[in-house]
Formats: sequence, C-alpha cells, structure tokens
Amino acid sequence: MSKDAELAHLFRALKMPAAARALGAIADRAREEGWSYEHFAEVLLSTEVSARDSHGGEGRIKTARFPARKTLEEFDFTFQRSVKKTVIEHLGQLDFLHGKQNVILLGPPGTGKTHIATALGIRACLAGQRVQFATATQWVARLRLSFIPLIVVDEVGYIPFDPEAANLMFSLVSNRYERASMIVTSNKPFSAWGEIFGDDMAATAMIDRLIHHAEILSLKGDSYRLRGKDLDARPVRPAG
Repeated sequence: MSKDAELAHLFRALKMPAAARALGAIADRAREEGWSYEHFAEVLLSTEVSARDSHGGEGRIKTARFPARKTLEEFDFTFQRSVKKTVIEHLGQLDFLHGKQNVILLGPPGTGKTHIATALGIRACLAGQRVQFATATQWVARLRLSFIPLIVVDEVGYIPFDPEAANLMFSLVSNRYERASMIVTSNKPFSAWGEIFGDDMAATAMIDRLIHHAEILSLKGDSYRLRGKDLDARPVRPAG
C-alpha cells in the first residue's frame, strides 16, 4: 500500500472523508511547491473542517424550513431601490445576531421582505447558528419559546390575530426580548399593529420590545413578482 493510500485509509478510519478525498491533490501540490509539514497539515485539515461546516450548514438550512432558497447576492437592488445595499450587506455580517438584536422589514407584498429575511437566516445557518422560519400565525400555533438564536417571523398583518393568538404573540416577543434575535416581516406599518392585534396597548408594548434593539428597513414600490406582467389585460371571451 502506498503512503498516500495508507494515509487516506487512516483518514477514513478517523471519519475524515473530505481530507481523504483531497489528500492526493494536496500532497502533489505540497511536493511541487515545497510546503513545510506544518503547512501541509494545515491545508489538509482545513479542507476537512470546511467540508464539515458546509455539511452542518446545509443541515441547519433544512431544519429551519425556509420557504425557498434565497441569498443576499441574488437580491435585485436595481428593482428595489428603497433599501441601501450597504445596509443589507452589513446585516449579512450577522452583528445583529451576536448582539441579540432584531431586524424589522416593513413594506407592501412583493417588495422583498421575505427574500431578505430568508437570506439572512440562511447566512446564520451557514455561520453555525440554529434558525427557525415560520409565518406569524404558525409561530403562535407552535409557541416555541425555547431560545433558538434566530427565528424569522414572516407575514405579520396578513391575517388578524384573535385575542388569544395576540397574547401568545406578545409572549413570544417578550420572552425573546434581549435574549435572542428575531427577524420580523410585515405588510403593515407599526401604526396599524393595534388593529392587527386587536389591542393598541399590547401592540405598543410589543413594538417597544421589538424595536428597542433593532434595524428597521422600510421597503417600497411595486411587487417584484408582478414585474413585466400586464395587469390591465382582460381574457378574450369566445365568440358566440
């Protein structure tokens, strides 16, 4: 058995498959470029660590149950001009998550709120954080108050809350206040949240906790999903 084959066998025995697969190519390069033993070991082990991080991130993305796979890189800033690219890129560094702060995305349907929320959630997964995604009504139904580092609460305001659901939503926000991060999207401004939750005082208290440590983005414009569509077109009725 050659030395490379023997090493590959040992890596597989140690459950390091990425290092075993990369061994031949890295060893050839090390010989050609005269690497030190330490540098060779560093590159080989870094390959394994990167592969494990990537695999773990994919598992966290699957567990988070995002509605689609979205990235910040594919967000169309030429269509959505009401948010600054630099602000979104800064959020993508996840400082808000480490600071246990929130991100609030407000705007009409189709303006990119869920895309940004999902993309930030995926960034967090790839960075080693556990994330969960659900609509506001789904979160109320689950009432998961365990401190997952980041939860994404989508679509606040699309469906009014009954009093019990409003209380549960308030409990969710209160229990996570200054303990863990939330990303919240809503098609309604804060001034309309009293109507959504059926209680102005409860809505004000909830908003107060959400925005105390938060980045608030207000998206404007038409729906990205309806771009290029002729909404004035009428179906042609058959003659007769």
